Amino acid sequence: MPQVASSSLFNAKKDDLQLETLTGVESLDTLLFSSEVNRLGLCLAGYTGEFLEGGVQILGQTEAAYLERLSAESAQGALHEILQYKIPLLVLTRALDPPEGLLELAKERGVPVLRTKMATGEFIRRLCAYLEYMLSPRVSKHGTLVDVYGVGLLYTGRAAIGKSECALDLIERGHRLVADDIVTIFRKGQVLIGQANELTGYHMEIRGVGIINIETLFGVRAVRLQKRVEVVVNLAEWDGQGDYERLGMEYETTTILGVEVPRVTIPIFPGKNITVIGEVVAMNHILRVCGCNPAAEFGSRLVQLLRQKRSAGSYLEEDEE
Repeated sequence: MPQVASSSLFNAKKDDLQLETLTGVESLDTLLFSSEVNRLGLCLAGYTGEFLEGGVQILGQTEAAYLERLSAESAQGALHEILQYKIPLLVLTRALDPPEGLLELAKERGVPVLRTKMATGEFIRRLCAYLEYMLSPRVSKHGTLVDVYGVGLLYTGRAAIGKSECALDLIERGHRLVADDIVTIFRKGQVLIGQANELTGYHMEIRGVGIINIETLFGVRAVRLQKRVEVVVNLAEWDGQGDYERLGMEYETTTILGVEVPRVTIPIFPGKNITVIGEVVAMNHILRVCGCNPAAEFGSRLVQLLRQKRSAGSYLEEDEE
């Protein structure tokens, strides 16, 4: 299960989220398992039936005002009720002063408490975006991801089959590299996003030449940070025996992180222009997304023509009789 350490969140987003710790840095030894963020309003009022464990709990201005209206004994009882759960992180927004007894009780229960100057709504929006990214399912794939006409093509195939060389040719033609050799893919909803890993970046290995830096050679316009994975282009060696799609009537797919992605298998042999085929794959995908299917249209025209010829033949046979 993906998880984020509260210390990692604090160190990574301290400035962006304007965070400060109220229980000390040493208390940030908990783990977050959920990208959901919960406001403590209903819980303070006594309803804890759907309490979110494993996620960040927010105490904002509304919750603080509610506690102030309670007697000291009732307020302490509400805080005791909440902090009996496993809370990996509690955040006070709008630079609020902590309610009386909260910090002592939080330290006793091992709950780290942070404070931010930001408004509650804006803080939750930014925090959720970070947590969704960090906690999203992800996998690393051997391949090359290129942005071709705005379509993310993930080239796959055995080592040394020509994925990097194909990507290099596409970059020469004005398209953009996202990642080479190792592509890190994470899922956001039902969308797959690919990016380079921290080690390889925009470096590419060209056999016989060595390691090159695409951003340095071609400039920032030749690369992009991440791109949606929309079509998998599998490069396979031509053996004369493979059953390759010729009409495009069947829509082959593959599954990555539980999401189905269209896949095209391209047989390669010396002299074949894989770069142009990649551009055609991207443009054809755009047509399909827009509701235009050339293969289906061709099939419909063929069926219609056969029916016309059959009708004409029947008419001529009747006339001869």
